[in-house]
Amino acid sequence: MKAKQLISMLVIGTCCIIFSPNANSQVVISLLFGDKLNSESVKFGLDGGINYSNLSNADSSDNQSGFNLGFYFDVQLKEQSNWYLHTGLLLKSAMGADGLDPYLLNDPELDSTYKNGGVNRQLKYINVPLLLRYKFKNHLFVEAGPMMGVMVKATDVFYATVNDDKDQSYKNNIYDRCNHFEVGGMAGVGYHLMKGTGMNLGVRYYSGFTNIFKDSALDSQKNNSLYVYASIPIGAGEKAKAKKAEKELKKAEKKVVK
Repeated sequence: MKAKQLISMLVIGTCCIIFSPNANSQVVISLLFGDKLNSESVKFGLDGGINYSNLSNADSSDNQSGFNLGFYFDVQLKEQSNWYLHTGLLLKSAMGADGLDPYLLNDPELDSTYKNGGVNRQLKYINVPLLLRYKFKNHLFVEAGPMMGVMVKATDVFYATVNDDKDQSYKNNIYDRCNHFEVGGMAGVGYHLMKGTGMNLGVRYYSGFTNIFKDSALDSQKNNSLYVYASIPIGAGEKAKAKKAEKELKKAEKKVVK
């Protein structure tokens, strides 16, 4: 059963990336197939929330808030075990930083306009977490492991104040200057509701190992992000109820036989 479900994970993940360019389509696909992927050892659902990101070695930078959305699988590694593998795809995942110092754009008019302004560095990724999770009897859990990402967009938004606050802006595409693959470490803590059939609530912290820029001559900047998230299972509640009803039926049958 596990092998079939793992194949299904890959199929749905591929469909989401190739055929679903926006987050709404990915949610629809998850809702359609979610109840087919849940079992006693595998939980499937939607994963999303808010993250607060920043960049290391970025002078005068401020935290930048963003949204993340995707789907997840919690795979029990052994029957009756407290150890799980949490994985999936964060198909919408924003990182970067705000309040960066402006740099020269080699355009006298633009350089003059934004020299006293700031830069909002917007980095978009598709991320794959691979977290080893341990769940305690009180439904608290801790988790840690690597997260890998593929950059899909990178933009520096220059802004300045002319008449009103930040009323002037210019977008500079920096995708070609960036490393398109990202690797880092993630750790977190959370709580599982309703004895296995409810959602997970938690926080995770990610620290990137990869310089976002290709040019080693530039100061190394690495992604850091704090995630506040909710994981909502799809179809798990119905399967749990069916399993409970089946167990009660078997108990009743044994009593009749006796």
